[in-house]
Amino acid sequence: MNVVIKELGNDSKEIKDVQDFLFKMIKKEFGYDYVPEWHQDIVNLEEYYINPQRNNFFVAYLETGEIIATIGIRAYDKDFPEFRHLYSRDTTSSIWRLFVDERCRRCGLASKMFQIAENFANGVEFKNIYLHTHKTLPGALEFWTKMGFVVALDSNDELETVHMDKEIKRLDINPLASDFTYAVKL
Repeated sequence: MNVVIKELGNDSKEIKDVQDFLFKMIKKEFGYDYVPEWHQDIVNLEEYYINPQRNNFFVAYLETGEIIATIGIRAYDKDFPEFRHLYSRDTTSSIWRLFVDERCRRCGLASKMFQIAENFANGVEFKNIYLHTHKTLPGALEFWTKMGFVVALDSNDELETVHMDKEIKRLDINPLASDFTYAVKL
């Protein structure tokens, strides 16, 4: 299977296709539809990922043009009281919306998507990466631990939320010198 991974641009059809994919995956993984307080970034992809210089959104496509994976990275913008002393939007990026179509799992695509997002975060000089996941997602904690994340807080809440972070290893990468288009054979 040949896969192309590229940055999401301002094309309105492409944005709509990504939004449709994201909501389909959310319905499949979590069992619910659009929730305004949780999904503002999806309905406003331009505002959250495309327009800000230090944010980005990557999409994996099959040769047919079908979307099979996504990942977003943006400056940390949450206001969790327990993390105010740890994270800031100047030094911390955050991972959002890593979804891989179930037909394309267990072949390294999620790892590649994260690697691209991490390289981008490094290139725009973030020092660490924050994310939250849920214990109810099969394999999620194991995956993020394999990617080098450590648990910052296990909320033990009704959503079984786990907050994780990772220090970015400094690499000499200029994100502006690349178009972030990758061809991957899986």
